[in-house]
Amino acid sequence: MSPQGPVQVPWFVVEFAAGRSIRAVWKNEVGGSTFQVGEGDSRQFVKWAPVGSGVELSAEAARLRWAAAYAVVPRVLGEGSNEAGAWIVTAGLPGRMAVDDRWKRDPGTAVRAIGSGLRALHDELPLADCPFDWSARERLHSVRARAAAGRIDPANWHEDLAHFRTVERALDVLAEPPRVDRLVVCHGDACAPNTLIGDDGSCSGHVDLGALGVGDRWADLAVATWSTQWNYGPGWEEPLLTAYGVDADPKRIAYYRLLWELSD
Repeated sequence: MSPQGPVQVPWFVVEFAAGRSIRAVWKNEVGGSTFQVGEGDSRQFVKWAPVGSGVELSAEAARLRWAAAYAVVPRVLGEGSNEAGAWIVTAGLPGRMAVDDRWKRDPGTAVRAIGSGLRALHDELPLADCPFDWSARERLHSVRARAAAGRIDPANWHEDLAHFRTVERALDVLAEPPRVDRLVVCHGDACAPNTLIGDDGSCSGHVDLGALGVGDRWADLAVATWSTQWNYGPGWEEPLLTAYGVDADPKRIAYYRLLWELSD
């Protein structure tokens, strides 16, 4: 989410900036932050994850380096860690987040860019060469471990999933993933903020690829369409799917939204 109020800037970000401007542009639910350093075409971004957040920025750096050969994603400039947390530094990309105020005022353009951009990403990233897995069965291992540790609370689920009521019932549904529709290299977090849109209204790149990996394309599409509700209001799921070039698949959408909600 966009930061509300002041955000503490880690010392190494100040050091890295070396007098350039620093602006917090994103803050996640586990305490991580992303900072823009500098302005214009030379701007860079520092993503920070504190110890204990569960975010593995080294995994994201590896995915970005792999994907950069095939698609427009941030170029990794450096990474590191200390006793407080870890960070990666990336070069800036053109465009603004699809949840920038400009695009919130023009959701039709935004959802078309998200849908067509996601389709392009799925077509560009080579399935046979991808070393990362984001399949439903692989993700279920993590979900079951979280459930066993008591880290899943139905009270925190999205209202669309309230009818499952218990973790056990949800796990029963997830135990049998739907047959794969089309296997692709998924973005892994295809929510609207992770698509960048250029001034011409087209997708100009993708960010936040820490979960990128091979999976059913509906794992991305279920989340991308869901996020239109949160960011633009009702009525924008179908235009996104149209821009992607596929008809809605309610069964797969329901399954992958549930899997997403119970995942890390």
